[in-house]
Amino acid sequence: MSAPVLWILLPILVGALTLLFSRDRSIAGTGGVFSVVLALIALIVPIDEALRIGPISWKISSTAFLFGRSFVLPAADAPLLALVFGVCALWFFGSEAVGLARRLVPLGLIITALLVASIAVQPFLFAALTTEMAVLVSVPLLSSPGQRPGRGIIRFLIYQTLGMPFILFAGWQLAGVEASPGDLALTLQSTALLALGFAFLLAVFPLFGWIPQLMEESSPFVVGFILWLLPTIVTTFGLSFLDHYGWLRNSEAVNSGLRLAGLLMLASGGLWAAFQRHFGRLMAYTTIAETGFILLAASLAATGGLELIFLFFVPRALSLTTWALSLSILGTQGAPLTFKSMQGLARRYPLASAGLILATLSTAGFPLLAGFPPRIALWELLSRELIGAAIWFLVGLLGLLTGAMRMLAVLVMGEEDSAWGVNETQIQRVMLAAGIVGLFVLGIFPQTLHPFLERLQLVFQHLGQ
Repeated sequence: MSAPVLWILLPILVGALTLLFSRDRSIAGTGGVFSVVLALIALIVPIDEALRIGPISWKISSTAFLFGRSFVLPAADAPLLALVFGVCALWFFGSEAVGLARRLVPLGLIITALLVASIAVQPFLFAALTTEMAVLVSVPLLSSPGQRPGRGIIRFLIYQTLGMPFILFAGWQLAGVEASPGDLALTLQSTALLALGFAFLLAVFPLFGWIPQLMEESSPFVVGFILWLLPTIVTTFGLSFLDHYGWLRNSEAVNSGLRLAGLLMLASGGLWAAFQRHFGRLMAYTTIAETGFILLAASLAATGGLELIFLFFVPRALSLTTWALSLSILGTQGAPLTFKSMQGLARRYPLASAGLILATLSTAGFPLLAGFPPRIALWELLSRELIGAAIWFLVGLLGLLTGAMRMLAVLVMGEEDSAWGVNETQIQRVMLAAGIVGLFVLGIFPQTLHPFLERLQLVFQHLGQ
């Protein structure tokens, strides 16, 4: 057994198999349990080391040749695999609560496997192709059955596809830079192409217009899954460039560009979130600001920001899962997700409303919630470098907090004589309770993630050293 077969080929086969299931509970249970098993194997079973159980010796090799290409998942990637498939399990279990297991689990497993393949394939140029394949599989996931794709889905496909040629050309030129590192023109060209490619993939300002549109056209739970998984893998893929090429890692222009892009996304996302009147668009601009946090941390990787990048991953995943689940439950009433139609829903859906508000506050860095520790650490690190950047950081947080307060006011607004009641189903209550408790646990005890984060940093050998 090899790691690429276990974490790439097998999820694709299981995803295709679940298409044959007829019951949502069976599909969600199969996808969730399978993802948990893969996450536990990544945490417990070492790669490239023989594991003896009685008379049986078992070894997971790091390399496999699939479809004529070499795929490598070394032992250092095991924590990342555990994180990706562990969080996928939360999405798959939650898909039953909102009635989307039939769409999300089969295609979600295939998309996850293809994105994992993008960080494993050698040479890395083929990562652009596997990422594009994942984007193409995302289109039927985002499109409602029997309906034509909306403008947001079309823009998502166009922008993600436009990023691929830039990365392919940049990778081709980077080989020339390694051969002649003194060629300044070639270095500038490859850096610019690489920046444009990742700007399209990560929806960097001003290329994020498709995200709010997508939130209005598709299910919040499905869009939330894509907005969590794709930036997580693409960020890891982008950091591998910085880790591999020393001149990129040590370039002040690259770090300044990452810092500027992060501040623009954080400030614009936060300010637009403060004035939204649609819950889906508010979530969209918040995820844009989240990407800004990660880019800011990446710009400080050389001075301690590498651990912060991974510190954002787990709270971001938990907040997005809770937020998307809560918003999908509130949207089951059939009304649009506007402030006007959502007024007073906290009286009928108190747990979903609480999950929605707490996830929003966590993203805004509210104390005692999961998002607070990484944000306060990033702000402290940023204030040491540039006080102006730290001020804009606070402006973005203030915008996110304003959006959260407006959402809270709308949800509790209602007639005085309207009765309170709990209308969430049992599985919805269980999933929401798990998300809410997780937000508080990670906020109060952030040190519980420290051993895992230390292992995650081993993915990169040079970055942050």
